[in-house]
Amino acid sequence: MQIIKYKDKIDSPFCLDAEHAYLRWREWKLADYPRDAAQLMVPLARADQLTAGERDGILARCRKTGMVIYALASGDIADKGLVRRLGQAFGLERLDGNLCADHDGISSVQIMEAGRHRDYIPYTDRRLNWHTDGYYNAPDRQIRAVLMHCVMNAEGGGENGLLDHEMVYLHLRDTNPLHVEALMQPDAMTIPANVENGRELRPAQTGPVFSIDPGTGALHMRYTARSRSIAWKKDRATQAAAAALAELVADGAPFVFRYRLAPGQGILCNNVLHCRTAFRDDAAAGHQRLLYRARFYERIRGTGPAECVMTEERTCSG
Repeated sequence: MQIIKYKDKIDSPFCLDAEHAYLRWREWKLADYPRDAAQLMVPLARADQLTAGERDGILARCRKTGMVIYALASGDIADKGLVRRLGQAFGLERLDGNLCADHDGISSVQIMEAGRHRDYIPYTDRRLNWHTDGYYNAPDRQIRAVLMHCVMNAEGGGENGLLDHEMVYLHLRDTNPLHVEALMQPDAMTIPANVENGRELRPAQTGPVFSIDPGTGALHMRYTARSRSIAWKKDRATQAAAAALAELVADGAPFVFRYRLAPGQGILCNNVLHCRTAFRDDAAAGHQRLLYRARFYERIRGTGPAECVMTEERTCSG
């Protein structure tokens, strides 16, 4: 089979006009799709010296599901450098320096009771609803990949839900392609401006939910299930599509993975949908939940749709 060159996004399986490409990709996607978070796990001896087997294991899972859960066997799990090195091993270089990120561009996600952080749910012990990271970012600062590394887990709770946005797209397209068409409109979803003490920190951002990268044909998604921080286009098609998407996510589709990270474990993903349950810390017992979160503008190298299907076909043909 010829390798597809994505000079035009119409060649992408995620373009509604490319039915043959979609059906071929869909068959590959559904074949042996994991059903349990344990199938996403890859043990790593060291984050900075991956073996060929470890690298292949990570890429295989990221190609199929958009995500991998890794578990470090040794090393200083509180070293932020390992987050950078692991990301760089898969082509992730450009960090998104958001408002709450540390000086190095990586966020220390933990309970913050003072300062700006306390106004944002990730820095509390409250439940965090389904979303993709950076859904409020400008078009030239879209988050394509995320790495979340656990330094310490909570005394209880703090379980992550993980949902492959490609599977969400597949379900919506199979149910009603008009939903996908509506969610690809450039004005489908608007995130209101972020205003703090009367000063605008970020203007309102309008854009699609689903978009296709013209260079790779990869699917990108920006979404939040929060009703107070989102405004949908006021036409019938978009309203119906938004309702179908919300219902799909809320129902806990069978392809949702749930996992509670332990110290030294982490999630590397192509910014899949994710959520978090509420949690409780216990400082006396040494449990104060701390995650390092790195957001990247690049997608994990080697996980475009053509690379995924081609790799699978090469494997099957020997």
